[in-house]
Amino acid sequence: MLIELFNLTKNFKEVKAVDNISFKVNRGEVFGLLGENGAGKTTTLRMLATMLKPTSGKVLIDGENLLDEPEKVRSKIGILFGGTTGLYDRLTAYENIEYFGLLNGMDKREIKYSINNLIKDLDMNEYINRKVGKFSKGMKQKVAIARSIVHDPKIMFFDEPTSGLDVTSVRMVHKFIDKLRKSGKTIVFSSHSMKEVDKLCDTVGIIHKGKMAEVTSLFDLRNKYNDLDLEEIFIEIIGDKNEH
Repeated sequence: MLIELFNLTKNFKEVKAVDNISFKVNRGEVFGLLGENGAGKTTTLRMLATMLKPTSGKVLIDGENLLDEPEKVRSKIGILFGGTTGLYDRLTAYENIEYFGLLNGMDKREIKYSINNLIKDLDMNEYINRKVGKFSKGMKQKVAIARSIVHDPKIMFFDEPTSGLDVTSVRMVHKFIDKLRKSGKTIVFSSHSMKEVDKLCDTVGIIHKGKMAEVTSLFDLRNKYNDLDLEEIFIEIIGDKNEH
């Protein structure tokens, strides 16, 4: 297992944003965290990305204890949050990506080689040397994706990576995630889109009000619910939880 969560909990004062969840992600797997807005998906990913400290529980990432060795964990992960890209508007696309390469300890030659490959993969050649301040949301998202993986991490955390994007940009992100999967990367991403999870994921965790309602492969999930559409399965699981 590359990622292991044991009874992970995060409290914000009296509110339990994440309540005692556990799951495991295999090497080379795409794991989808599926849930409504406010279910706890982003909080979970922020803890895995070492951006939030858990209230309790244990997390192992590639054998490293997240609480004891956060710096070692950070060197192995890439992070992309969909709501805000956090790019520097006065820098060019190249400079934004280069800066994060330097933060991750890469030398200029390594960075140039990596960026050149990402330019091709994400079709950014036309605007790589332009300042990002006036970019469209789709263009900014491409730069944010490139920035998050310039150091070639083993593990990717994507929080709603297609949020607010147009159809063309969504398709681009999906194709890139699929390419990462085929190259052996391990990916955990959150989404409230059933179609997105159905298309991209090997395994799914359905989170509801901070609790993990279901963790299983898509294949086993469909078998359990008699081959229902994923959206119908989700409503059945969450609807049942809402009744109690």
